[in-house]
Amino acid sequence: MAITYPCGRDEIMAVLPHRDPFLWLSRVVECVPGQRIVAELDVDPELPLFKGHFPNHPVLPGVIVMEALAQAASFCVLEARGAEGAIGFLTGVDKAKFRHQVQPGDTLRLEAAITKSSSRMVVAEVAAYVGDALAASAIQKYVLA
Repeated sequence: MAITYPCGRDEIMAVLPHRDPFLWLSRVVECVPGQRIVAELDVDPELPLFKGHFPNHPVLPGVIVMEALAQAASFCVLEARGAEGAIGFLTGVDKAKFRHQVQPGDTLRLEAAITKSSSRMVVAEVAAYVGDALAASAIQKYVLA
């Protein structure tokens, strides 16, 4: 499938195996397959997780931000390889920093640059932003299966 950018969830689901309620990409804004990606997540205020995290101060959990970044990077790699049916498993998160809270209604910009890629192992530098504010950053590692 030839994908043009920007693209939406139908194209994302054609590449990634994730499905609701655990698909954390709303759109891919730009992508150079195998090299870099910019994607977005519209943080739905109606997500059930906000009822408990936290009832009077809803915040998107950092683990979900890291997962969204991993999905964006995996999309970038899998799109380059045409690896239909492949899965990118998150195997490591190094130097993670959380700087800005992500709240209901925010649009989270997800950026990943692939720094190493072999037949099975991938390393990416990732960053998530709300507007111009850096929300989170890390170096992530994935194994492809």
